[in-house]
Amino acid sequence: MSDDAAHLQPWQWSEDHWRKIVGQVRAGRPLKPKSWPNGARCAVALSFDSDHETNELRDGGKSIGRLAWGEFGTRVGVPRILETLAHHAVPATFFVPAVSAMLHPEEQVRVIAEGHEIGIHGWIHELNSVLPYEAERDLMFRAADMLEKITGKRSVGMRTPSWDFSPNTLKIQQELGLLYDSSLMADDECYELLIEGAPSGIVEVPVEWIRDDGAYLTMHRMGSLRPYITPRAVLEIFIQEFDAAFDQGGIFQLTCHPHILGYRSRIWLLDELIRHIKSRGGVWFATHAEVADYVKQ
Repeated sequence: MSDDAAHLQPWQWSEDHWRKIVGQVRAGRPLKPKSWPNGARCAVALSFDSDHETNELRDGGKSIGRLAWGEFGTRVGVPRILETLAHHAVPATFFVPAVSAMLHPEEQVRVIAEGHEIGIHGWIHELNSVLPYEAERDLMFRAADMLEKITGKRSVGMRTPSWDFSPNTLKIQQELGLLYDSSLMADDECYELLIEGAPSGIVEVPVEWIRDDGAYLTMHRMGSLRPYITPRAVLEIFIQEFDAAFDQGGIFQLTCHPHILGYRSRIWLLDELIRHIKSRGGVWFATHAEVADYVKQ
């Protein structure tokens, strides 16, 4: 933002100024394929954000209680999720902050060994939009290197922490040579990201709060945030989202969190959802990387 514009209200901005803001990162050509692999009618991309203790650490917090909540995610949530995925023999993508991976390296090794994907999810679940370019770039590259060191595999995709996307994020993703991003919501279907009007070469596997367990089930006592939607009601919403994607021959992408979904009364939701999806037939379960690679081709 120019020095002059910094002192103006948005309604005082020039057309050139607000067009420049809007044009930084945009949705480009749609990448919905005419058909999915093996004649499947719909693609299903399940994902889990293994934030764990970084939810508290990223804001400088030191609450033992909230750190324990994060520990539940790795101690109980991830094992229950992996057991459910193994029971149904379906793959998924886990987006992992580097600090989570360093605290729980054995978890990441297990995730990869069981055939799932691990994607970049920041260093300590930082907010990209408040970082200068140099700091954001350093953290993203360090996170990618750390995940590779721990898992033995180089991540090809990223979900920004809290879906927080800075004006520099896409440029840094290009520098990293990433295949895809999964942080934005300009469409129901996959699309190519534009950077200042030019194709970036990076596929967006879009997210949405509607398809996120945290929007319905998050509890924050100090913030007076109380969930009131039952797991059964959340399941109904997810099923409606999937059924519509199936009917349209598109993709159903889901975002969940081990420290939210992993409870006894909630892991049922994942099991029932997969059962429903399988009952429709003609579905391709894939990692985000597999989906992005397929639609890009």
